[in-house]
Amino acid sequence: MVEEKEIDSVKKISTLLEDLLLLEKYIKDLFTFFPLPVCFVSPLGVIFEVNPAFEKFIGYTSYEVVGKPIENFFEKEKIETLTKDVLESGNIEARDMIISTKGGEKVDVSLFGQVRRNEQEETTGFFIGFFDLTKIKKTGKELQDTQVALLNMLEDIEESRKKAEEEKNKTEAIISNFTDGLLVFDDKRKVSLINPQAEKVFNINNKDVVGKSILELSVFPELELIVNLVGPEIKDISRKEIPFKGDLVLEISTIPILKGDGKIGSLIIVHDITREKMIEKTKTEFVSLAAHQLRTPLSAIKWTLRMLLDGDLGTITSEQRDFIEKTYVSNERMISLINDLLNVARIEEGRYLYKPASADMAPIVQFVINSYKDEYSRKKIKLDFKAPENPLPRVLIDVEKIKLAIQNFLDNSLKYTPVGGEVVVSLKSIKKEVQFSVKDTGVGIPKNQQERMFVKFFRAANVLTIDTEGSGLGLFITKNIIEAHNGRIWFESEEGKGTTFCFALPVKEEFTEFLEEF
Repeated sequence: MVEEKEIDSVKKISTLLEDLLLLEKYIKDLFTFFPLPVCFVSPLGVIFEVNPAFEKFIGYTSYEVVGKPIENFFEKEKIETLTKDVLESGNIEARDMIISTKGGEKVDVSLFGQVRRNEQEETTGFFIGFFDLTKIKKTGKELQDTQVALLNMLEDIEESRKKAEEEKNKTEAIISNFTDGLLVFDDKRKVSLINPQAEKVFNINNKDVVGKSILELSVFPELELIVNLVGPEIKDISRKEIPFKGDLVLEISTIPILKGDGKIGSLIIVHDITREKMIEKTKTEFVSLAAHQLRTPLSAIKWTLRMLLDGDLGTITSEQRDFIEKTYVSNERMISLINDLLNVARIEEGRYLYKPASADMAPIVQFVINSYKDEYSRKKIKLDFKAPENPLPRVLIDVEKIKLAIQNFLDNSLKYTPVGGEVVVSLKSIKKEVQFSVKDTGVGIPKNQQERMFVKFFRAANVLTIDTEGSGLGLFITKNIIEAHNGRIWFESEEGKGTTFCFALPVKEEFTEFLEEF
């Protein structure tokens, strides 16, 4: 649930960033394509920004105008009075004035002004717009309408700028207070933002990394792991765990920032899962300890019951035998559960050891099938083995572990295929893999639960009424066994029609790296 909330938060941040970029582009476009000359002036009378219409009117480029006093272009005394009035009253209308162009021409214009304030209501400057009086050949009413329209446009620009600033501040507040570390990259893969949590985790300063490309970040030792993981193209990564300095464990994910059909940036999310890992380790250690403590007395009970059933401790009646056999079966189930728990604990602790050897899969599969024939016959389920027609390439495997994986597949098909059903076991070589599959005509798996099939302790809802004694660990263990062999595991299922579980192992030539690990 917490992970879903975090994913939702990240999606919201991504959406906010997209909206902010669109809003800023809208304001920029509005200012750029405004048909009348407009400039933005600081409270001290210095020009900060001009639009193309302003440049065209006076003949100067923005580079020649920005940073210059406004009085360089307008009548000094009048512009000083106008500056004072607009800062005091907030806006002024229809002030006649003369502006000097680059060509030395003096042009009569009518000026309008609108003050600009930030969200703290502090004055940051004012806009000046004007039009050429010498070209106005309209009536007084038309002139007045033009003046009103110009003021409205200036007010719209100011309002839009305020909204952009509000959205920007809101987004920055969310990012700054987000519990995960965030690194935002633009379309050129340069850092545009890093939040305080990321600064804290990587022990870096915002000003040291903003503006640097993903590859340039590798000069920081703390970020080198991240750079190597995501690569220069910032590839898609979902919840990749990496050990960091000390006992710190980080979970890394990347999310593209999209605009329409195009990608305009990337977001790297750094989630600290150290606490979760410590809890998981403590839980695993407890399960391992409890399982070890239980296995010894259960083994003693097993052999005592076996001695009773074999008559080593005297003759027993048929009624006594019936009770003891039921107790023996229940005890075996408990031992099986304990063994599964110990296997899970070993997998999570990295102690599930493998002893690889070159082997032929066919006799291994045949051996396991033979051990299940009687159980399938008792349930009147047809068991068919489609053996390979030609010899299979050898694979490098831990035979006992692969036997366990095959047994788990057959166990499931036996439990969840109704009386009179059919199970087909296949073994074949495809390209450079040996593929094994078990196809049944059982109850199938609900579509909305299929993505959780290999999760520890999970059991589909529709099988709980059929068999209440499963642990939900078999497929989890099987998945870890196959992946430890550099293999693939998957399934296909339709509720009410059946399921096919498969795994594929690489042939010996493709298994050199696995062999070197041992």
